[in-house]
Amino acid sequence: MKLRNDIRNVAIIAHVDHGKTTMVDELLKQSETLNERTQLDDRVMDSNDIEKERGITILAKNTAVSYKGTRVNILDTPGHADFGGEVERIMKMVDGVVLIVDAYEGTMPQTRFVLKKALEQKLTPIVVVNKIDKPTARPAEVVDEVLELFIELGADDDQLEFPVVYASGINGTSSLTDDPADQEDTMDFLFDTILEHIPAPVDNSEEPLQFQVALLDYNDFVGRIGIGRVFRGTIKVGDQVSLLKLDGTTKNFRVTKLFGFFGLDRVEIDQAVAGDLIAVSGMEDIFVGETITPVDHQEALPVLHIDEPTLQMTFLTNNSPFAGREGKHVTSRKLEERLMKELHTDVSLKVENTGSPDAWIVSGRGELHLSILIENMRREGYELQVSRPEVIIKNFDGERCEPFERVQIDTPEEYMGSVIESLSQRKGEMQDMQNTGNGQIRLIFLVPSRGLIGYSTEFLSLTRGYGIMSHTFEAYLPELNGKIGGRRNGALVSTETGKSTTYGIMGVEDRGTIFIEPGVDIYEGMVVGENSRENDIAVNITKAKQQTNVRSANKDQTNVIKRPRQLTLEETIEFMDEDEYCEITPVSIRLRKQILDKNEREKSAKRKKKALEQD
Repeated sequence: MKLRNDIRNVAIIAHVDHGKTTMVDELLKQSETLNERTQLDDRVMDSNDIEKERGITILAKNTAVSYKGTRVNILDTPGHADFGGEVERIMKMVDGVVLIVDAYEGTMPQTRFVLKKALEQKLTPIVVVNKIDKPTARPAEVVDEVLELFIELGADDDQLEFPVVYASGINGTSSLTDDPADQEDTMDFLFDTILEHIPAPVDNSEEPLQFQVALLDYNDFVGRIGIGRVFRGTIKVGDQVSLLKLDGTTKNFRVTKLFGFFGLDRVEIDQAVAGDLIAVSGMEDIFVGETITPVDHQEALPVLHIDEPTLQMTFLTNNSPFAGREGKHVTSRKLEERLMKELHTDVSLKVENTGSPDAWIVSGRGELHLSILIENMRREGYELQVSRPEVIIKNFDGERCEPFERVQIDTPEEYMGSVIESLSQRKGEMQDMQNTGNGQIRLIFLVPSRGLIGYSTEFLSLTRGYGIMSHTFEAYLPELNGKIGGRRNGALVSTETGKSTTYGIMGVEDRGTIFIEPGVDIYEGMVVGENSRENDIAVNITKAKQQTNVRSANKDQTNVIKRPRQLTLEETIEFMDEDEYCEITPVSIRLRKQILDKNEREKSAKRKKKALEQD
């Protein structure tokens, strides 16, 4: 069997924040790829604004570096399970993975998630113990944890013989021993391990072409771009080829442009052969999983499996009293176009029509997945409303099943009791508890996904911000009875439309937590705070102090109100109750009742209660 020894295809996988993107930066800097004048920003592979702000990778990115005459194609993958659709497809494009694990944190839920995907594809692994320079690093124990995880996930004998490189991505150092003193100012140890252990692709470029699309991109000049791997044969610019669609149909087209990847650039090329990772343009409706073949030899590759969404929200046009004030795109047509455009590049997303022309059910892999879409839309000038997230229930063999998540929590020992109690109330089942030293406890739970909606804010309060929580989808299991999770406290709901005043806010501060500052436009039915009790309260925070000609004894005292708690987009979505919408514009995020009028709301609540009693 002939191999292409001039190339290696490898994906970098890890739990979020374990240093994948920083490591790719270092490999780029230290390879023979960039010229000396190129200035690299931090985490150069995170090109999207939200990626840079949050320090997370959302979309898989590919680059290629040159080392000792070999081209190493590197794919930087997301660490969040919400973007697992990206990770899964990347695994089809490579022959091996570099698993990065934090030298202190060790294996985490997403480490498990991404490694499971790699082992299922029978890929060759290399383990990098990163952040070896941390004073708290415990490399020997971490390697043991990784080995246990490999065994637990059913790795074969070859995969269990993984090589280990110890490194500090941020310092650009590496070594083959776990002693931080042995670190050298080079990434050559990792490069050499990749060349030695990752298999070279098979060179079957003389056979008929097979190219499969794994990722999508869009460019205003050339339209839809399919990114993937040439599994067999050769593809050239100008070739007449067939696109084997997922629905079984075939479309013929001419390849107008081919792109290769090198360093930070996408470079136009004339041809690509088996083993190359490339981008193809020329076909407008090309989708993930479709195969490009010669017209006279149509043989499709197996369809890529993509995990189904587990969470859904209703997206609606904005119909609040302030609709159209702050956004550029406010009509249902514009919203629908934008959601359909997202489907071009995000295959983990689903958009379904409802009975109304102004509402769509949008399903995704988790709260983060959907909130990133919403954040992108508001930055692009869209106005919309969304409902509270709900889990997607499925039927298996006639039984209703709901999604469950594996939750890992690292917390100081003193908060352990509160965390266990709060997750038990949300029907969580503890599976493991370990003392990780330094007064830290690691807890593993299996929790229904709906129990985690809105939990992260409560978790941060319980652990005073010292706890770390990670979770990843585990399985669909029989649905549990009763209400799980959800908000315990009621809302403070405005009865008036106008501007909030300091005097008005002072009058209701003792009823709960206020979300609004003085001088903000509010409308009737808008949620302006959280009640300290379970029920909703109607409040008027637009009230102005009556002017009198009587001089007050304490006239010179300044009115001081507590600082309001201003919710982020994620916190607002988590806080939202079933009878509320989150109104999102490029300028504001407002929480409101679905029925704005107080009397109508009360009538609706009574009707609902009556219907439940009759059931």
